[in-house]
Amino acid sequence: MKLNILFINDVHGYIAPHPELFYNETGQVVETAGGYAYIAGYVEEIRKANPNTLFFDGGDTLHGTKPLVDSDGKAVVPILNALKLDALVGHWDFAYGPDRLKDLDRQLDFPVLGCNVYSEDGSNFLQPTAMYEKAGLKIGVIGICAMIVDKVMPEKMSKGLKFTSGLDEIPQHIKNLKAKGSDIIILLSHNGFPQDVELLKKVEGIDICLSAHTHNRIYKSIEINGTRVVQCGCHGAFVGNFTLEVEDKKIKGYDYELVKMDATLPKNTEVDAMVQNILKPYHQMRTVTLGITTEILHRYNTINSTLDELLLSAIAHSTKTEIAFSNGWRYGSPIPKGNITENDLYNIVPMNPPVSTVELTGAEIKEMLEENLERTFCCNPLGQMGGYVKRCLGLQVNFRIENPKGHRIQEIYFKSEHIHFEKTYKVGFVTTQGVAGKYGKNRKRQEQKAVAAMKDYLKKNPVFTPSKIGSYRLV
Repeated sequence: MKLNILFINDVHGYIAPHPELFYNETGQVVETAGGYAYIAGYVEEIRKANPNTLFFDGGDTLHGTKPLVDSDGKAVVPILNALKLDALVGHWDFAYGPDRLKDLDRQLDFPVLGCNVYSEDGSNFLQPTAMYEKAGLKIGVIGICAMIVDKVMPEKMSKGLKFTSGLDEIPQHIKNLKAKGSDIIILLSHNGFPQDVELLKKVEGIDICLSAHTHNRIYKSIEINGTRVVQCGCHGAFVGNFTLEVEDKKIKGYDYELVKMDATLPKNTEVDAMVQNILKPYHQMRTVTLGITTEILHRYNTINSTLDELLLSAIAHSTKTEIAFSNGWRYGSPIPKGNITENDLYNIVPMNPPVSTVELTGAEIKEMLEENLERTFCCNPLGQMGGYVKRCLGLQVNFRIENPKGHRIQEIYFKSEHIHFEKTYKVGFVTTQGVAGKYGKNRKRQEQKAVAAMKDYLKKNPVFTPSKIGSYRLV
């Protein structure tokens, strides 16, 4: 028999086609991709050709754009049900709090899985596993939510919960699923590609790992310890399509394709109508121009980000500071050369946090950045706890990525001079992921929020050109 396993991950609320970053011989290019209507149309075609099809979502699904944030995730629920997904795992899906995720879970026609999420009494907060059957073949699925939710994310996301890596739990779940008759074991994970590879080196018995979180575009499945691993970029720009040849309930052959979602594919009109209905109240903010960028703005680079440079410039302008910090978020579609709309600004920070200030010593700045570099580049993948490198403006940080923990930074310059470790610097920032609460003194939340700060900044600086250098330099 032939079994198709379809997969999306890290859609981040991008329900409609949007600008997406690609590369050709000239460098970076922006093309339109994604949208649930095209995803639904493509999945429908595969299911018609092969009823023995399963469809999974790797999470970061219920949050990420203004319509979803405004509805605490509810807006996308009818679309996800129309897609007839088989299971979901989570990360930013906890953004509205655990109780809200449980409420949304009840509204979905499929389970949110998470074998590594525990309530205070030690019980599983989510369904750990699921079993499916196609043409007599039994497929067991183990879900892992992002282990970092209770470690580096805002506290409200994990209130009353504990998250593990899943490493200790998975072998027992494999054993249990096989005891129930599973012929194939799938790991649906939001821990990240490096973390999944590390886990799979230590665990036997998983046939396929559907990986998420780190936004890797994997065009050909990677084999780790007998497990095939894939990941499908982000924002719904791709669907992964595994085709398995199965004989005597064993996988005899693999074929995998990373399929770009664009206008060359059929569009599901029912889902398209749902999307347009959700977007209708947001028409003006999606079309009215607030400013212009002379370059593509994006945050697809691990170290520096032109998209975050716009945010940081606005924070510095709002707070009248010369140094600014924000988190190294991965999500957020690029802004092509040309017009910048309010919708673009919300895509940068959909939760629209308040702008704040804090006083940090030079020593604290170095300690904070060293901590972040370790969380990003830790030699043990299970110690990698964040997104990309913390974004900053006003500093020049020269570092060696290969150096051990606490010793990566070689120099930090402010205004062409080394920062003074004993001196205090007033900095602007957004969220505790920008500057954690353990750092600094005289922390003050401003009245202005991030989107308003960016709108203000563009009024005074209507043409934005990002730096060619960035704040971080590998040396």
